[in-house]
Amino acid sequence: MITLPSSIHVFERGWLSSNNVLLLGRHDAALIDSGYISHAEQTLALVRHALPGRRLDRLYNTHLHSDHCGGNAILQAHYGCDTFVPAEEAEKVRHWDEEALTFKATGQQCERFRIDGVVQAGEVLTLGDMEWQALGAPGHHTHSLIYYCPQEKVLISADALWWNGFGVIFPELEGEDGFEEAGATLDLIDTLDVRVVIPGHGAMFEDIKGALGRARKRLAFLSADPVRNAEYAVKVMLKFVLLERQRIPLGDVAGILAGMSALATANARYLHRSDDELAAWAIKQLTRACAARLDGDYLLNDG
Repeated sequence: MITLPSSIHVFERGWLSSNNVLLLGRHDAALIDSGYISHAEQTLALVRHALPGRRLDRLYNTHLHSDHCGGNAILQAHYGCDTFVPAEEAEKVRHWDEEALTFKATGQQCERFRIDGVVQAGEVLTLGDMEWQALGAPGHHTHSLIYYCPQEKVLISADALWWNGFGVIFPELEGEDGFEEAGATLDLIDTLDVRVVIPGHGAMFEDIKGALGRARKRLAFLSADPVRNAEYAVKVMLKFVLLERQRIPLGDVAGILAGMSALATANARYLHRSDDELAAWAIKQLTRACAARLDGDYLLNDG
């Protein structure tokens, strides 16, 4: 059984929302990541339940994909908590540039929120009365941070490392470097003395060597042919929409995929399929993997 200090509370969420990590100090409380907007009310309820009679003082985002920051606005409205994002993302948030923040590119939503400060890679923060190192973790997201507590040997790994892989390498979809950066992030994690990993999605785990081995094997497979990463992105992003909506008319799938500029760019660069061909392929892949099922003229979430 995995044990954590009493000051660390992990809310393991479904795959539509990132996990949330609440760090309780004697005098303040901080949350790392806030989930997706569809679950914002649930996020607030979880935090309120864990903080009876207390306020949430600070909120941090490992990166600004909307499944990690979609609950920011509701938490700010309720608690007035100070909010901190990776330094390179600050101006995008201040000007609320949804293109630069990739919300439009991925077909996702995020209610506008404010920021009160930034976190630089290499910075040391006191959260839950413990020191945490903020470490740069590019690959899945160019400006992602992970948080490491040497005292307790706990790593909050965001989408840089899961039990079985990592998040889509989004920079590669637009022809930018991502595979090499993801590999360097895995190497960085391998240098840390880690007892417990709290990933961005999925359950906590202790076998970090096993997870790193699986991640490196996955990265080698994807980087050997960038088409594989593009196809993975198509499947993941359609599944995300299904998780949110639960059912989609089959006739809408082509338009949904084409409306995500990140996928449109990846399709033009790597896949070279028409909108209808890409939709048919994605539907087939999800149903074959039992991640979705057909019901008449609808694609339904499954698995």
